[in-house]
Amino acid sequence: MPNITLKPWSHDDTENLVSLFNNINIWNNMRDYVPHPYTTADAEAFITGQGEINPAVNFAIMDGDELVGGIGIQLKSDIYRMNVELAYWIGEPFQGKGIATQAVSQMTAYVFQNFVVNRIVAEVFEYNKPSMRVLEKNGYFLETVSRKGILKNEFLYDNYIWVCQKIF
Repeated sequence: MPNITLKPWSHDDTENLVSLFNNINIWNNMRDYVPHPYTTADAEAFITGQGEINPAVNFAIMDGDELVGGIGIQLKSDIYRMNVELAYWIGEPFQGKGIATQAVSQMTAYVFQNFVVNRIVAEVFEYNKPSMRVLEKNGYFLETVSRKGILKNEFLYDNYIWVCQKIF
């Protein structure tokens, strides 16, 4: 059984972050603003930016002492200020081991304990069924499907919108 913890990113993670995240299969499940190829300069800029955010919103996913992925939220504003958007990834060698399920559980608890929000939203591309299962295992529900709502790699795909809601 994996021993999963979330920790703030540090510059010691740079090499492993690039090694795992510079992967087309991971990028295919990400928004296009995420660079690919993912370089050392990209990782250093990302990690440096995280040090200025308090409370932290992005974490390295660790299995023991080994970096295996990343997880984070994006705070929303204006009329959406009670929402955050969740995103996560697991390095290809570590997928299918229950790591994402544990990381999402920990992150969900962290968000509701540290931010004044009532909804965590996760958007999943139609072909990423394992990610949908992770969310379902963590009590997220499928709120809606935006039919052909995203353009990724020059193809239109459905976008599945999953929600975990805290009732005040």
